[in-house]
Amino acid sequence: MNSKQSRGMARSRGFTLIEIMVVMVILGLLVAIVAPNIMGRSDQAKVTVAETQISNIANALDLYRLDNSHYPSTQQGLEALVNKPSGSPEPKNWNPDGYLKSVPEDPWGNSYQYVSPGVDGPYDLYSHGSDGQEGGDGDAADISVWNTGN
Repeated sequence: MNSKQSRGMARSRGFTLIEIMVVMVILGLLVAIVAPNIMGRSDQAKVTVAETQISNIANALDLYRLDNSHYPSTQQGLEALVNKPSGSPEPKNWNPDGYLKSVPEDPWGNSYQYVSPGVDGPYDLYSHGSDGQEGGDGDAADISVWNTGN
């Protein structure tokens, strides 16, 4: 093998430092452009999940009412949609299959709040949002059955 061939093989064996740095700069720019758009979406996605869950629970509550002529009491709570409740008012035509497979937690790991009779209607169903506190703005705002479009 002559010296020209060995130099040619040495050059074709890998990337130069400049080539690697150019690729790293391009990847860095892509991450800087794309990451903020993706990162802000997870909070909005959790709000959307909470709104969907509240809507599903509200539909189950309406089915419960159709079968039993009343909503579960505050004491019976949302668990009345999964297991036949005891106490007053007694459900006379409770569906043996239940109305939900289980009562979900909101996307932030908190229980949904249920009050019957409610201030704004026959019941209030809501999540306190990401901060778990009443009130708030943005993803920390309360999410209620009355503001989800149900």
